[in-house]
Amino acid sequence: MADTYENYVDGEWRASETGSTFEVRNPSDTTQVVAEVQDSSEADANGAVEAAAAAQDEWADTPGPARGKFLRETAKRMDQRRDELAETLASEEGKTLSEASGEVGRAVNIFYYYAERAMDYAGESYNPSAQGQNLYTVREPMGVAGLITPWNYPIAIPAWKMAPALATGNTVVCKLSGDAPTVYLKVVECMDEAAEAAGVPDGVVNVLTGSGEAVGQPIIQHEAVDAVSFTGSRQVGDMIYEQATDAHKRVQTELGSKNPTVVTESADVKEAARIVGGGAFGVTGQACTATERVLVDESIEEEFVDALVDYAEGVEIGHSVEDPGMGPKVSESELETTLDYIETAKEEGATVEYGGGQPEGSEYEDGHFVEPTVVTGLDSDATVMQEEVFGPFAGIMTFSDLDEAIELANDVEYGLAAGIVTNDHSEANRFVDEIDFGIVKVNEATTGLELHVPFGGMNASSSETYREQGEEGMDYFTIIKTVYDSY
Repeated sequence: MADTYENYVDGEWRASETGSTFEVRNPSDTTQVVAEVQDSSEADANGAVEAAAAAQDEWADTPGPARGKFLRETAKRMDQRRDELAETLASEEGKTLSEASGEVGRAVNIFYYYAERAMDYAGESYNPSAQGQNLYTVREPMGVAGLITPWNYPIAIPAWKMAPALATGNTVVCKLSGDAPTVYLKVVECMDEAAEAAGVPDGVVNVLTGSGEAVGQPIIQHEAVDAVSFTGSRQVGDMIYEQATDAHKRVQTELGSKNPTVVTESADVKEAARIVGGGAFGVTGQACTATERVLVDESIEEEFVDALVDYAEGVEIGHSVEDPGMGPKVSESELETTLDYIETAKEEGATVEYGGGQPEGSEYEDGHFVEPTVVTGLDSDATVMQEEVFGPFAGIMTFSDLDEAIELANDVEYGLAAGIVTNDHSEANRFVDEIDFGIVKVNEATTGLELHVPFGGMNASSSETYREQGEEGMDYFTIIKTVYDSY
């Protein structure tokens, strides 16, 4: 029988006032229930915000090194449970065990990173114009941070929102996605133990599960919430941005994208196929940085398509915990969406070079499996070349010169991650200068990011307010006070 997890509010585990739970199922084998979690209500959400507000002053007054100790103690406990966390993530979200292990390691390192940054992040000193004066700034926490996180990176994204918020003295209320909440609830178990060891006040960390309407909306709208950080779909993100800004809250949103990779004539074709294939089919394409638009020099189109099809053919599909080359989609609705997009591509004239359906075999019957898919023959304005498929999908177009390649790469509303594969440094530099995306990769997959540098998109991919991760992740959760101290 699967374990039941409660919400974590005001330093204790609490069942929802609704008395209801819902099941989290394994997308590799939907007959398996991974866990049951709380189907929370507006009252639960309001109670969590009130707990965070009550603890905020004490946590803000806690010295940075002491806040860092809490994060460090959390990271140690996560590290000790690394294998368990990875298996839980793979079992509920669909990443392969290797991919899940990488994400868990990233989350552990995020907590370690911000544990150290908590000790030296305070403000700056300046040279004043007058004698007998000190001139400096201090950074103070925004207050209560409301965090709304997605299912596709269910441990890394909550970590990279929560750790900088806590390091800078904010209290947090976090709503986890219902598709894959269990792995982070286990992180909260680590935080609960660490809080006791580090003497953290009750109410500093509050984490709930439930629907966006019942839990997410009250968090965003509560007058005690000072900052909102959201990662998810554009439709929901735009709504949250409007609501939060109307209430004069600080807000950041990181949304979807339609990420291109340009393959130039000078590229090594086999290496380019490996880079594109990894970016398109890794994590089952369920990443906002996944490659979906592939722009290939017309002189190497046939060779490249053959190489990418060879790569796709070599992707072993299987149950996540068995560590295949690619796991399932997270849910039936996500699977159906991807299959619907592929049908739309066919209707609009695409040639399916590989994949396009579900793998056959009894081992796939109870899971949300889909084949890696390669299509050609579509123009830039085709539906699947403009809208995010969020699955293992690569749509290939051709270009005649770099000007056309850059124009095509920018021909989307989004702007998160873009890549170029080339052996010409001039081409690479032009691409970096002219591409309208927040992350640019040269001779690398569009997926895969460092934790200590800014992360975020441009255009419809982001609110373009503050970046996440690194020091800018801390900047978002603080406000500057300038001090003139004359003596």
